[in-house]
This record gives sequence, C-alpha cells and structure tokens, in this order.
Amino acid sequence: MSPDRYRAALATSLDRLIPLACQPEKILTRSVPACPGWTLDELFGHLGSIERWAVEVLLEGKPADKPAPPTTGAAAWFIDGTNTFLGTMTALTPEAQCWNFGPPPRTAGFWLRRQAHEHAIHLVDACQASDLEAPILDEDFMLDGIDEVLSMFTPRQLRQERMPRPEAAVTFRVPGATTWKIGQGPSQSSINAPLQEMYLGLWGRSNLADTAIIEGDVAFALRVLQGPLTP
Repeated sequence: MSPDRYRAALATSLDRLIPLACQPEKILTRSVPACPGWTLDELFGHLGSIERWAVEVLLEGKPADKPAPPTTGAAAWFIDGTNTFLGTMTALTPEAQCWNFGPPPRTAGFWLRRQAHEHAIHLVDACQASDLEAPILDEDFMLDGIDEVLSMFTPRQLRQERMPRPEAAVTFRVPGATTWKIGQGPSQSSINAPLQEMYLGLWGRSNLADTAIIEGDVAFALRVLQGPLTP
C-alpha cells in the first residue's frame, strides 16, 4: 500500500476514535472485550502513549521510551495528542532513515503502516466496548494487515523466543489472496479463513481456532495459532 493510503486509513480511524473518546464516563469505564483488564478509558490511554512514542521516535530517528498514560482522564489525554500525532505522520518522509522494530530497511514509512493498523484494530475494540458496529475495512488494507502480522510480527516473535518455534510449517490462506507460511519445510497443515476473519483473528479479535477451516495436522495448526503470533 502507498504512504497516502496508510495516512488516509489512519485519519479515518482517528475521525471515529475521537468521538468515542468523548463519551460519558459511564461508557469509558466499560471493559474492552478483546483487552482483558482494560477499560475503554485505558484503551485510549494506550493509544495516547503509542502515539506520543511514535512521534518522538520519528522526530529523533532513534528508540524512545513510551510515556505512561495518566491514571485518570486518559481519553482526554489521548485527544490532546492527536493533532500533533497526525501532523507528524502526515509530514514524515517514508524513505527517511528512522529506527523501528521491523526488518531492514529501517525507514520512517514503517510507522505509517504500523500506526494505521494499530488504530484500526483498536477502533474495532472501542466500537465493541461502546456497543457499536465495527468499522468496515478496505480489502487491500486487511490483506496488508495480515501480511504485517505473518511477515513481520510473527517472525519477530520467533526471533525473540516469545513463541515456540514450529517443528514444521503451516500455511495461512485467504480465498483469492496470497498465502503465507510460518515455519520451515513443507506445510503440515493449512489455516483457511475469509479476509476479515483472518485479519481480526490474527490479532485475537476473532477465534480462528474455532472458525477457520484447518486442513492437515489440526493439532499442529492449533499449537501455532496459540503463538502468540503478535506481542
């Protein structure tokens, strides 16, 4: 996807997130189903922290510490930072050298992709906590998000020994799309799911273990799905 597509997706998510952050306290104190232990206010605190961290990294070009969100009023704190965040994301040069936690080349464009998907997934969370319909995401955007998980995050999880290394390979398939393989050697099983289900499932927002069509060695595929495939 192009930098402008990521920017547009990010701006769209922020346009929907900001009104959700302005909801009454009785809604902001609701639990977020996909983030056990978090209230909706704490979810916005997480986003505010991530945004400020990304801004500092982009401005300095090197690693930075994530700021801690306030213990109260985190949703308002999130709103206070959105203009600076979006302005920084809009102004960055994608090819500029900048630290990130993905594979080389280490450029600023990494952060456009990462923040577009970070905000899309948490928009789904915020809608669920608010009893609202989840957003309808573009197909190319969801395919890109699946690729980010299976080509960047999961290999990173394996390198950092955050998940067991598969003893064989498993293939992830979306109808009509590219396939992805995790592990070495021939695939012992395949995990097949529609586009939106796969996108949300890789982030734990749907249960692929229950809903995906698994072929081959089912037990092995389920072990891989337990990952964790993402942080």
